[in-house]
Amino acid sequence: MTKACYPGSFDPVTNGHLDVVKRAARLFDEVVVAVLENQSKRGLFTVDERVEMLRRATADLEGVKVGSFQGLVVEFCRQVGADVIVKGLRAVSDFDYEMQMAQMNKRMGIESAFLAAKPEYTYLSSSLMREVIALGGNIDGLVPDFVIELLKEKFANR
Repeated sequence: MTKACYPGSFDPVTNGHLDVVKRAARLFDEVVVAVLENQSKRGLFTVDERVEMLRRATADLEGVKVGSFQGLVVEFCRQVGADVIVKGLRAVSDFDYEMQMAQMNKRMGIESAFLAAKPEYTYLSSSLMREVIALGGNIDGLVPDFVIELLKEKFANR
């Protein structure tokens, strides 16, 4: 059985993230979507909210689980028995950074697999989605519908 780990902040989850999850689920027996708990960065959504968002967004996908971690992703991979780290690449600039990370992770014993973003998702980022919704813009079709409502609630309460 081959298990993959797809780490990220997912603040919030986008349709680009979900595309990577769906494609990884076809390639691997199990995919663990792992939300990074970064103590030095304050997200819009709490880690628990992001985990719940991802569970809701992936509920219909067989072989997909969601969790969270602190520290090194390779340690989390060992804890859950993942053989490979999956990363989505949107642009050449992503590749440079992700290649460095992949080489370091390989040195620590975990392989990486890259999935190129579909062209319609290459410009998507969680930060862009937050910015557009905060300014009253439309992000229909770029994140799950329920995420739009969650974003609107967050910004209405600010």
